[in-house]
Amino acid sequence: MLSTWEPEVVRIDADILIIGGGTAGCQAAITAKEKNGELKVVVIEKAHVERSGCLASGVNAINAYLNPGETPQSYVDYVKKDTAGLIRDDLTYTIGERLNNCTRRLEEWGLPFLKDENGNYVARGRRSVRINGERIKPILAEALRKSGALVLNRVVATNYIVKGRKVIGAFAFSVRENKFYVIRAKAVICATGGAAGLYKPNNDGSARHKMWYPPFNTGTGFAMGLRAGAEMTSFEMRFIALRIKDVLSPTGTIAQGVHAPQINARGEAYLRNYVDRSTYMRLYATLKENREGRGPCYLDITGLSEDYNRILKEAYLNMSPGIVLKWADEGVEPTEKPVEICGSEPYIVGGHGLAGYWIDSRRRTTLEGLYAAGDVAGGSPKKYVTGSMAEGEIAAEDAVEYIKNITFESIDESLIKEEIQRVYTPLIRSDGYKKLGFSPDEFEERLQKIMDEYAGGISSYYEVYEEKLNIAKDLLKELQKDVNKGYAEDLHDLMKYHEVIDRILVARAVVEHLLYRKETRWRCYQERIDYPYRDDEKWLKFVNSIYDSCKDEIKILERPYTNGENYLVTWLGSGMSGCKD
Repeated sequence: MLSTWEPEVVRIDADILIIGGGTAGCQAAITAKEKNGELKVVVIEKAHVERSGCLASGVNAINAYLNPGETPQSYVDYVKKDTAGLIRDDLTYTIGERLNNCTRRLEEWGLPFLKDENGNYVARGRRSVRINGERIKPILAEALRKSGALVLNRVVATNYIVKGRKVIGAFAFSVRENKFYVIRAKAVICATGGAAGLYKPNNDGSARHKMWYPPFNTGTGFAMGLRAGAEMTSFEMRFIALRIKDVLSPTGTIAQGVHAPQINARGEAYLRNYVDRSTYMRLYATLKENREGRGPCYLDITGLSEDYNRILKEAYLNMSPGIVLKWADEGVEPTEKPVEICGSEPYIVGGHGLAGYWIDSRRRTTLEGLYAAGDVAGGSPKKYVTGSMAEGEIAAEDAVEYIKNITFESIDESLIKEEIQRVYTPLIRSDGYKKLGFSPDEFEERLQKIMDEYAGGISSYYEVYEEKLNIAKDLLKELQKDVNKGYAEDLHDLMKYHEVIDRILVARAVVEHLLYRKETRWRCYQERIDYPYRDDEKWLKFVNSIYDSCKDEIKILERPYTNGENYLVTWLGSGMSGCKD
């Protein structure tokens, strides 16, 4: 059994460090280099930027674009209405201001847009346009390469380097080489995406990663922020996607693209029974039909002409080929039978939901020197591709200005030794714990079972109540203790081990948030059956949290909803204060 592990320590100084090479991360790096080509901008990505993050397999529409007649304010109004009246207006508006410019940049870089005879984008709804986007991520990655930023692929971030209340860099390790990275930075932009894998997924075994959200977005950015003491918001608003059963392909291509109705097994268009047809209510209505014996539920495309068989196949091959393979396997054309739909497992994301870092309109977090953008940034749902790009731009623009008067901080060597020990210990003890069976995969199964059964997973129709949540809270604390007995067989396994550690901490925050909000504001997403009604008088406000790593406690805070006012974070050297103007 190994007693030590001695990786090569690689030290890098970066003017701006970007953690995560997805949509927001790529755009942040490109923007920073455009603003000042002399800056050293470093991007670390645990996969490979060419096919990583939410865009890895492509998309067939830009779902945040202001078609003629739409404005940034109408975009804010739409998002607010679909989110039960609780969003960060300031964040959403600043995204809305940049959506169309970000869209044009994608076209300039070579992304194919569908156009009409007049050369205008082909709309897919009021805030969406059609694209052939299978190669959207390689296109972004090429723009990133041309920017001159340094990209470190297959490198996993483990923790921020923190001095007082200031983030001065990050630690990371390679999953391909025996290298440990110590990266000093004048500013850090977190763009690591949201969290999947907290709950038991729709499919088991070798198909467990056949899900809607990327299974490799594991909440690392959230967990790093929690451990560093950053303020988080709205983890109780989980996002649950209404998707095509078995393959979890998106339904918008059919529902929006060809206006197919949702029907039950009797052929009834059941959404007609609902005045509120918001995103979460369409999911809630589907579950209700199933629970009351009128399911399964479907998207009905049987009335479409045969021309749509080709249209639908092409659209899905641009982003989710699984459904096309399923049609081929069944020997049917898309329009020959309805498409069965279901809910996914819950995800914690800031791109579709509210969850993430508590930030101001400059995308500053409550820790000096740290920004957040994309799915990891809270408060502004429905940002999608171009909204994430917009946040990457905003964060980078402010970071470029911020670092003008910032110098590199020294790093205590003892911190480096401690983090190396923490990161590599699972490899060191591999031989001793193998027989006990505490592998990362087994810890993941245990986590997902707890969350599924006691914190509102698929098996409990996403419903939660206090007694079960308290059980989840206790079980997660025990699981967190037991993880220290785990092992990793190699560097890839080590990455999975740290992903589980991060997921457990994020899951604990989710449970605390679900316990605190004593109303039901978002059906299914946050369904408190012991508090079944929406209560604007008491709960039209944000539920935030800060993790105290010394006490191992998650402290809950309330932040008011200000209806359009800006929130500001003031960085004060080693201290911090938050206020709104």
